[in-house]
Amino acid sequence: MTGMNLTQNASWRVLFVIVLGGIFFLAYPSAWAGENPATASVGDGSQSVTVATWNLEWFYDDFLADNSSDLSRQRAAPSRADWDWKRQSVARVIAELRPTILCLQEVENREVVYRLVREIEETHGIKYRYAFIDGFDFATDQDVAIIYQSGLVEYSRREQTAEMYDSGEFYNLSKHLIARFQWGSGEEKRSLVILNCHLRAMPEQFELRQRQGRLIHAWMSDLVSSGENVIVTGDFNSEVDFGTETAGSDLSIIRGLDSPSTDDDLRDAHEFLPLDRRVTHVSGRQYDRILYSRSLGIDDAQRKDLVVSSAVVRRDLVVQGAMDGQEHWDAYYQVPADERDLSDHYPLVVEFLVK
Repeated sequence: MTGMNLTQNASWRVLFVIVLGGIFFLAYPSAWAGENPATASVGDGSQSVTVATWNLEWFYDDFLADNSSDLSRQRAAPSRADWDWKRQSVARVIAELRPTILCLQEVENREVVYRLVREIEETHGIKYRYAFIDGFDFATDQDVAIIYQSGLVEYSRREQTAEMYDSGEFYNLSKHLIARFQWGSGEEKRSLVILNCHLRAMPEQFELRQRQGRLIHAWMSDLVSSGENVIVTGDFNSEVDFGTETAGSDLSIIRGLDSPSTDDDLRDAHEFLPLDRRVTHVSGRQYDRILYSRSLGIDDAQRKDLVVSSAVVRRDLVVQGAMDGQEHWDAYYQVPADERDLSDHYPLVVEFLVK
């Protein structure tokens, strides 16, 4: 480049960066996952939307420098081989399920979600994008995320107002994500709002879950009442089984059953599960739920929309060999890999038909 002036030199540098960036994008398209709203759509011929929720139980890599709490360091994968096993095992299950939208709980950070969608694409050939925003559970470093095949147009977190805080009736959700999906266009456009959350655990935290439930209901009730397609899902940690909700229970509050109106009520997809197939946690509890608005339960003859069709809990994809005992929590990575259960939660999957 002898004799090239500064302007020419700068132009060559810009061209080099553009070309290099283009090569990187072509070689690693999934590096942009989560940065661009999905545009592929159910309106192009798919006959259903499958929504799933799964608590991955300490989905943490082996890199400890970004773990802020002692607990998260203790629960992280102890080696790269262990992290590879966990990521690859979870990817295998997701590839088997192939949900349109999967709401995840107990993920460490954006990096592990990115590595997961890369694993699914590179090993199983299925393209997912992801939505993630840092939460505020600094005691565990746990967060939530959403991975999806198509339809995402926006996502966010919310906080209670000063008026809500002063009332003492509400409690913030440290781990949650709200996302809107759309498919199709014009009169064929279909929309779905999903709130993915992970509520406070343990029976003694019942009062805090009540207050978190009031906040969820306050956020979602107007959308539900107006006829929007709404799903509230995640790990609720509720001790209430389906069909045993009583006034004032955390689950009853979330579903809107305690409010004067029935227009804002959410239905529970557990109603589609046989009595002996409703457990979503190794303890025998039904912690994981997919609640949906009445609009998703009605087949409107005047227009095509999403209508709930079926539900299933996939325990079979998580439990390997005999179900783990106490060692699952005390010495997880010491259990032989072919006997180690992937999580203490099982995926809950609900299909919505386009009708």
